[in-house]
Amino acid sequence: MNSVSLHGVATFAYLFATFFYVVYLATRGRAIGNLATATALGGVIAHSGGKIMRWIESHQMGIGHAPLSNMYESMSFFALCVVGVYLIVEWRFKQKALGAIVLPIAFVIMAANALFFPDDIRPLVPALQSDWLLYHVITSFVSYGAFAVSFAVSIIYLIKYRAERRGSEGSFVNLFPDLKMLDEVNYKSIAVGFPLLSLGIITGAAWANYAWGTYWSWDPKETWSLITWFIYAAYLHARLTRGWQGKRAAILSIIGFAAVIFTYFGVNFLLSGLHSYA
Repeated sequence: MNSVSLHGVATFAYLFATFFYVVYLATRGRAIGNLATATALGGVIAHSGGKIMRWIESHQMGIGHAPLSNMYESMSFFALCVVGVYLIVEWRFKQKALGAIVLPIAFVIMAANALFFPDDIRPLVPALQSDWLLYHVITSFVSYGAFAVSFAVSIIYLIKYRAERRGSEGSFVNLFPDLKMLDEVNYKSIAVGFPLLSLGIITGAAWANYAWGTYWSWDPKETWSLITWFIYAAYLHARLTRGWQGKRAAILSIIGFAAVIFTYFGVNFLLSGLHSYA
């Protein structure tokens, strides 16, 4: 079994885990909840095995680089980080219901990756031939995984908040945790993701200096990374100094993740710059 096959196993595991989490959401059955978690964990194990196998395959081809260098590899790692961070959140907060909204994100990422991006292993361009690749991508995408969890939770928060304001009893949103818990998960996810994003920007600057001789060049990717950083910095600042919670915090979290997505996808495909090779 090669790396692509293991990635396929992970994709279907995330799909089945999504189904099991939805069933758990409706039934609150302990057995189905444990099955959902086990399936998601199995997907992470298969996914991690696929990343390791791809690294081995790269060395066997005489290329020998970490599997984080192009859209196929980075999107795969993005999905892995989303599920990995989610499982930590589930363990920490004991809220399996959130899996019904987070696991679909990972499945969609993996499915789109398989459909739209080539899975061949290619040599690194000179600018990527550095150990900074590993440090920069890992810190950045783990932060993206945390922000994806906060985004999903914020969407449910706003839907649930609106339903409660309207007095909608019996709505499906009542199956999710209460607003206070959702707000807490949102905050904790961003509190973890923000320092990792900061490290990602710092390691990216060091990598830029190694590759291009300057720490900062206002390349579109760098500019949008900074915009994203400021949005999440504003979130934490407003939360800690102004007491922003609930609806306003959820909206800012969603705006932050929109900036993440544009930084990752929009810059690569819509704007030209030093990072266009990604």
